[in-house]
Amino acid sequence: MFGLGLSLRIADFTYIFKQPKAVLVGLSAQIIALPLIALLIAILFKLPPELAVGLMIISFAPSGSTSNMFTHLAKGDVALSISLTAITSLITPFTIPLFVLLAMKYFLGSESVVEISFLKTFIQLLVMIILPVILGMFIVSKWQKKVDKAEPLIRIFSIVFLFLIVVAIIVKNKAEMIGFFMQSGAAVLTLNIAVLGLGYWLARFFQLSQKQAISIGYEVGIQNAPLALIIAGTIIANGTMMIPAVTYGLLMLITGFAFYWIMKKNSE
Repeated sequence: MFGLGLSLRIADFTYIFKQPKAVLVGLSAQIIALPLIALLIAILFKLPPELAVGLMIISFAPSGSTSNMFTHLAKGDVALSISLTAITSLITPFTIPLFVLLAMKYFLGSESVVEISFLKTFIQLLVMIILPVILGMFIVSKWQKKVDKAEPLIRIFSIVFLFLIVVAIIVKNKAEMIGFFMQSGAAVLTLNIAVLGLGYWLARFFQLSQKQAISIGYEVGIQNAPLALIIAGTIIANGTMMIPAVTYGLLMLITGFAFYWIMKKNSE
């Protein structure tokens, strides 16, 4: 989130006044439609309760800088992509605590809800999401040239950090890992493909441009898997709930490139 803050500018939050329809379509698809589709898939695939909650946590997370990278690669509307990432990163600390409590109550029963505090979760998410973004934006406003040199190193650190988390999860759950992937893999892949298509076609339905549709497709389909990992593993402290996030984090890179290839073929 600190790395994301380094890439943001105040102007990124004003895009909603320039292209309100595109922003509203993107936000609606990500904050409302995505969790509903995740809920439907969790039910249809009859996921075990903890894996179902893990799948829901992915759908509650904001998009990340990876979606901006894919949008740039696919020649989408990068400004829209960055703006949606910025706005959802500010909104989700308010929505995630409520949505997680509802998901746990639905899949695990009301007794599990008392294990996490709404207020505590909200404060933790503010510390993990909002403060690093604000700090990153402040630093880049003061030391632009130094940040430009340091940003690649921060990106590398983020990738290494994510890799270490994935390795730790695999080691901790090595006995059940194959079963977890067998249980959640198909559901995660279905969700990823479904929401990539949803974002794109919803944008086209509302007569947005091809570039805007590509951006919204990636914003809905490429979620902040590391944040979902931390929510499941740190706030809820449940290793099983982290498995869908690990699976999603790996599969979304494959589907992201596949979506880029399809968009490229359609434009030829």
